[in-house]
Amino acid sequence: MQGLTMASLKKNPALIPLYVCIAMGSAGAVFYTLRLALRSPEVTWSRKNNPEPWEEYRTKQHKFYSPVRDYSNISSPAPKYSE
Repeated sequence: MQGLTMASLKKNPALIPLYVCIAMGSAGAVFYTLRLALRSPEVTWSRKNNPEPWEEYRTKQHKFYSPVRDYSNISSPAPKYSE
């Protein structure tokens, strides 16, 4: 395919920033998707080891960025189901 080899990039060096931007955008999208899959309280990977994973996040800050509030000091209004 023309434009995707090193020889064609040497002929058209103006394409290099385009490929860099596309690679950085793709890497950012993959990173954020993995972060959501691994760190989000809505996703559980093992129901046997932790049957109620939402209880761990009762006092944790799970928002990506919160400049105003510190969620570790705020109690959750959700009812406690595990006893």
